Amino acid sequence: MGLSGRERRILAQIEYALERDDPELAKRVAAINRIEAGGDFFPQAYGDRLRMWALAHVWVIFAVGALVILLLLVAVLTT
Repeated sequence: MGLSGRERRILAQIEYALERDDPELAKRVAAINRIEAGGDFFPQAYGDRLRMWALAHVWVIFAVGALVILLLLVAVLTT
């Protein structure tokens, strides 16, 4: 069930007040809404730095995992 015209106007007024009073929070809420709607996983406001940070952490996790597996194999093969 959709919102009535009156409810949409009230919501628009709340959104406008939020953007006016706390623009940073409004940007974050908009980013969350984009993510939930199936948009970008990384909001554009955070840019490429966040993407690179996440990618670096994924690679570190894989590298540590591979090192642990390799060390376990060496330990098993040398005993």
